[in-house]
Amino acid sequence: MKKTIMMIALLAVPFALQAQTKFHDVELNEATGPVKSITQAGMMGRGEQTVNFTKEGKMQDENLKNLVYDENGYLQKAEREVETPQGNMKIATTYKWENGKVKSQTMDFGQGAMTQVFTYNEKGVIASMSMDMMGNAIEAPYTDYKFDDHGNWISRKTSMMGQEIEQTRTIEYYE
Repeated sequence: MKKTIMMIALLAVPFALQAQTKFHDVELNEATGPVKSITQAGMMGRGEQTVNFTKEGKMQDENLKNLVYDENGYLQKAEREVETPQGNMKIATTYKWENGKVKSQTMDFGQGAMTQVFTYNEKGVIASMSMDMMGNAIEAPYTDYKFDDHGNWISRKTSMMGQEIEQTRTIEYYE
């Protein structure tokens, strides 16, 4: 009996390790499926931004540091250094998940923090985002979604601080 239990345990180890290599960074980027990359059109004077993913769903970004995942592969914390006119700034982002979706993210800039809270509609896409930026509340609804053949959004509109913004992105998939 002990040998049988030991054999089952030894066989289960590779499957447990395999299950632990599944990451949910694709979901963090508001997509599902075998996503290889997401390229978002530039907004507010920024150029295009591309996020690449491994087949296991983990982001490949050399700018992200000190990534902390929970036991289910959900990103809990990440740090990024960005260039600003005043010099380099370190941003630490903490994520809160609920039912496989990011419920909120808080970005700590050192001198202050900004929290974004997401509300999802019945289709599981973001209906609105509310933001608290150092005491200033901003509400941004998302509308006019267009989806690709995999069910991921490729275009949507939002309104923020009186400005209408159309966000577009291109998604490449693993075959």
